[in-house]
Amino acid sequence: MQRLPVIAVTSGEPAGIGPDICLALTAQQLPCRAVILADRTLLAERAAQLGLNPRLREFDPARPPSAGELEVLHLPLVVPVCAGRLDPANSAYVLALLRRAVAGCSDGTFDAMVTAPVHKGVINDAGVPFTGHTEYLAALTSTPRVVMMLVGGGLRVALATTHLALADVPAAITRASLEQTLRILHRALQQRFGMAEPRILVAGLNPHSGEGGHLGGEEIELISPVLERLRQAGMHLAGPLPADTLFTPQVLARGDCVLAMYHDQGLPVLKYASFGKGVNVTLGLPLVRTSVDHGTALELAGSGAADPGSLVAAIETALEMVQAR
Repeated sequence: MQRLPVIAVTSGEPAGIGPDICLALTAQQLPCRAVILADRTLLAERAAQLGLNPRLREFDPARPPSAGELEVLHLPLVVPVCAGRLDPANSAYVLALLRRAVAGCSDGTFDAMVTAPVHKGVINDAGVPFTGHTEYLAALTSTPRVVMMLVGGGLRVALATTHLALADVPAAITRASLEQTLRILHRALQQRFGMAEPRILVAGLNPHSGEGGHLGGEEIELISPVLERLRQAGMHLAGPLPADTLFTPQVLARGDCVLAMYHDQGLPVLKYASFGKGVNVTLGLPLVRTSVDHGTALELAGSGAADPGSLVAAIETALEMVQAR
């Protein structure tokens, strides 16, 4: 019998909707083994709150689950959880889920990892400096540079900078950083998405892509020289393109992926096109990692109103990347 891919699914912030959407996977027909990393008691209690009665089974790499079973790799909570109520004491548990998933991807137990949402604020409240999944996983795997890309609504949008104040963006984009980002993105589209010659549409930084230097010089002094250098190396790059017209159908048809210069330049369009079904992908890691495109939604935890669509899409994208590899 052909081996099914094994995907680690970290359940995220225990007081949020992570456990809810993980439990919803019991109703999905997935072409893989989705192993939920969570406290087993937490899942059982949340299931009871939701009126569900899933068959939870401890993960055994040698024994695939039977139909209707949800595989769980148990990691214990620090303190009990009340849905919707954050407790910094469980921040250590949330980070332990991520470390275990990375370890399992590194030793071959898992083929990829998919992450449910975490709450950055409560982890920082616990005294742990934490800016997000992307940066934490990069540090865990000793990866010097990663690229965030979101997928959904027929779009792929990568970012040259991620979670920065807008005032800090121009200084964060250098020739070296932009070239590294484009090389990581190009390689990932080839190796993880099976594109022999990916076409990347690169946004300008300023309105109207700088208007010939009248609205900013970054396009002339920084972006264009990098693109020309990489074109000579064989990459298919268009730009720098004005962001206000880049996301029109006729322009998007010329590319496989957009590289936006900053978070809110590219992601509002993608989230408009795909919210609830979008996927966050971390490129450049030595493992496959995807995530949901939403937050912990504390107000929905335990209510039965959480939509697992983005988690299912994240698992499907991870499988696509595993199979392309």
